[in-house]
Amino acid sequence: MRIGLAQTRFPQSLKDGIAIVKEMIGQAREKSCDVVCFPESILPGLRGVGYPVEAYDHAVMAAALEDVCVFAKQRQVAVILPIEWKDELGMHLVAFVISETGEILGYQTKNQIDPDEDQFDYVPGTGRHIFVVKDVSFGIVICHEGWRYPETVRWAARNGASIVFHPQFTNAVANPDFYQGAMVGRSLENNIYFASVNYALDDQGSATTLVSPSGDRLSVLPEGIEGLLVWDLDPAQAHGLLARRFHPELF
Repeated sequence: MRIGLAQTRFPQSLKDGIAIVKEMIGQAREKSCDVVCFPESILPGLRGVGYPVEAYDHAVMAAALEDVCVFAKQRQVAVILPIEWKDELGMHLVAFVISETGEILGYQTKNQIDPDEDQFDYVPGTGRHIFVVKDVSFGIVICHEGWRYPETVRWAARNGASIVFHPQFTNAVANPDFYQGAMVGRSLENNIYFASVNYALDDQGSATTLVSPSGDRLSVLPEGIEGLLVWDLDPAQAHGLLARRFHPELF
């Protein structure tokens, strides 16, 4: 599988976000990517991080999702699209998975909400899911989950994921080494690929990074610069040995 991690600018509006997504899907197509993953809440943008974000309108968001599905089908690229999404339980941060034929395969909710996000009344999800594109199984953990709740990645690894995608937003932080180390930890403690994708920020605190099942940083994008990290994964290397040897009854 050839993946693309889209380190994009922060959208100025929902319309701008859709344009960014289409631009990067186009680049992913040109580089023969099978799937492209975007940062946390690329549509309409993440709230509470210093940028203006439009009020949520479900009909508008549903239309934006459909627009991206149509474009993914046209370009024949699968898309991991993190957005805001409201259902009968309330407002969620989610990541939709769209196939290369434009079909929605499902979505992963952010189940561990950062305490700073409580003010926006986000509701945590209640389940975790495995998705399959090009016969490769993967999981998704969203920002805070991957940093502070390693169990989320372990779950995916124990349920057959060869790679976990990690859409994030991380600006200036006091301890950037923690974030770089956490990425290595999530891959090495499970023996799977870990693919973390951040925005291109002036004060970016964590780089868009792909880590191998043996804990090697395979590729890192320069911080603050828009770009597409492209890499060919070998699922056979993601043997998941340490994840499989975990004894959940002792947890």
